[in-house]
Amino acid sequence: MTPDPLAQSLHTRWQRGNVLAADCPSRPVLQHLTSRWGVLAMVALATRPHRFAELRRAVGGVSDRMLSQTLKDLESDGFVRRTAQDVVPPHVDYALTPLGHEAAARLIPLVAWIEDNIGAILAPQAA
Repeated sequence: MTPDPLAQSLHTRWQRGNVLAADCPSRPVLQHLTSRWGVLAMVALATRPHRFAELRRAVGGVSDRMLSQTLKDLESDGFVRRTAQDVVPPHVDYALTPLGHEAAARLIPLVAWIEDNIGAILAPQAA
């Protein structure tokens, strides 16, 4: 039986997003991953798992509320795994999932490029 072209088109669309399309489901994921706090949390978690407070310290300037929301978003997208430890006092660890490690491997070179070129990037702003 020949596959229905419309069904095939829909299947292909869901297999690969089109971030330039207004209704693309990849847009919220892109927002979560590339927000200021999203990138910084991903970079910090790429080194090792962190507890909430140590992640907040690693990502200087982020409020508890923003970090909490960022982690929830990254967790819902499958990039971060939240593990509640059954100890006294209780604590929670955050770590990258395999998908999160893949994403971080792509973000880290961008962050490094920005750090390496910050002088050239800031020069037009100073002019």
